[in-house]
Amino acid sequence: MEFHLEFGEHITASVRKHWFVFVLELIPFALLAILPSAFPYVLDAFRNLTAVYSEGSAVAALTQFNMDSPWLRFLHGMWLLLIWCGAFNTFTRYYLNMWIITSTRIVYIHQYGFFSREVSSFLLNHVQDVTTEVYGLFATVLGYGRLNVETAGDSSKTFHMDGIPDPTRYRDLIMKEIANLHKVPGKFHL
Repeated sequence: MEFHLEFGEHITASVRKHWFVFVLELIPFALLAILPSAFPYVLDAFRNLTAVYSEGSAVAALTQFNMDSPWLRFLHGMWLLLIWCGAFNTFTRYYLNMWIITSTRIVYIHQYGFFSREVSSFLLNHVQDVTTEVYGLFATVLGYGRLNVETAGDSSKTFHMDGIPDPTRYRDLIMKEIANLHKVPGKFHL
């Protein structure tokens, strides 16, 4: 774990992005992986188009490639390797980016790449405002959105996490933990 709990502190919740947001981030990689399968059709169309023109030109030499060429197989393998690295980086960021809400603070872990991350922590008694945003049809139907937490003080910052499931539930949870911090022991609270 990237942080240590203080004495008497306990984890209330941890949250990652919604699974649908993760799938949406993977779609471009799937499309790019399928793209080379269209290459033989494009090459055949290019051959038919250039057959009309001169036979001894550089364009005619370009059309002599076929999909059995070792160079094309090598380039296809390199292409798929790059696509796999990008998709795995997306999964790594999905899995390691999270908010952890404890009884006294919020810890925000943001993974930028494979080997770079930032861990921010702020106390709940410094929270000034907590808002949620839900935009779009899919976000409304599937129940994901953005959670913004603004801190008070001279160096006020706004922390946000996009695409989290049920942001209003986490907003209410943060507000409940803030209320628990401000309770006076031994007094009855409604």
